[in-house]
Amino acid sequence: MMRTLVSLRPARASDAPFLATLWESAIRRVDRAEQVADLELVIKTATESPDEKIVIAEYDGSPAGAVYLRLTTLSAINLEPTLQALSPHVLPEFRRHGVGRTLMEAAVSYAEELGVTQLATAAASSSRDGNRFMARLALGPQAVLRVASTHAVRARLAAQRPSLHRSSGRQLGQVLAARRSLKRSQASDAN
Repeated sequence: MMRTLVSLRPARASDAPFLATLWESAIRRVDRAEQVADLELVIKTATESPDEKIVIAEYDGSPAGAVYLRLTTLSAINLEPTLQALSPHVLPEFRRHGVGRTLMEAAVSYAEELGVTQLATAAASSSRDGNRFMARLALGPQAVLRVASTHAVRARLAAQRPSLHRSSGRQLGQVLAARRSLKRSQASDAN
């Protein structure tokens, strides 16, 4: 019998620095102390919730990856119960050792334990390996999540809006020209 080197355990507050490193691309861009404090709060919230948990994968005793599991609905308007496997990440040096598969097995087991038939996750659009891995597990694209700053969206909306000043200015110019023409024709009729 082959011994597996991957083991799973629930996250503890002391895992916050590890998670800050692992999930660096997915968390707030603030200084490291604030990131760790954020993650300590996230771990505490998940630990106290019956519908959430953070699973840490260890490879031969070293933290190698993690996933945040959360029971929710498919969307705000589709109330189908769904288990979200948020940020399933594995440190680069532990990839291709079964850590990611073990994390996703934990997600499926938790979904089955809760009686949920849908599993949802996400991979960065730039992560070719992550998207291929999810596709091999039968997870197909459902939607594309697009993100931008509110400032950038506001600027683009303003740029695409038909200019009221230009079109109303053109219309105003046409009205004034028509009035001048009318006054000239009325003045020439009076002479």
